[in-house]
Amino acid sequence: MKRVIPVLVLSVAGLIPVWRYEPSIGTTTSTTTTTEAVSTPTPTATSSSPSSSSSGSSSTSSTSSKKVVQGAAINTDKGTVQVQVTFEGDKISSVSMLQQPDHPQTTAAVPVLIEETLKAQSSKIDTVSGATITSDAYVQSLQAAIDAKGA
Repeated sequence: MKRVIPVLVLSVAGLIPVWRYEPSIGTTTSTTTTTEAVSTPTPTATSSSPSSSSSGSSSTSSTSSKKVVQGAAINTDKGTVQVQVTFEGDKISSVSMLQQPDHPQTTAAVPVLIEETLKAQSSKIDTVSGATITSDAYVQSLQAAIDAKGA
C-alpha cells in the first residue's frame, strides 16, 4: 500500500507532458520573399573612407559575378521549404528562405542552417536538433540551387 500512492503520483506527473503535447501537423506555410538573410561582407582594399573603399571594391566586383538561384520547393509534413542562394563567383555569399513552415522549431533552425551553409560553402551541413525534417528539406533545396548554378 505504501507504493501505490507514489506510483500513481509519478504516473500522473509523467503523463502530463503527453496530455499537453500539440502535434504540428496541419500548420500553415508562410511564403515571404525574404524571411531570413545572412550575408558575408566582401573584403575591401582599404577600410578608411567610403570613397577610397568604393574604388577598391569596384575592382573585386568586376571580377566576381553575382548570381541568384532558387532551390527546388521541397514539400514536407511540416510545410514547404525553398531557399534562394546568392553566389559571388563560386562562393555562396547569402542564403534566404523563400518558403518555410510556420513552426517554432523551423523559425529557430533557419538562422543556424544559413550560418552553417555560409561556413561550409556547400550543402554538407549538420541538421538542427528538433527541426530534422526542415533541416533535411533545406539541404535538398540548397543542393538543388547549387546544382542549378552549375548548369
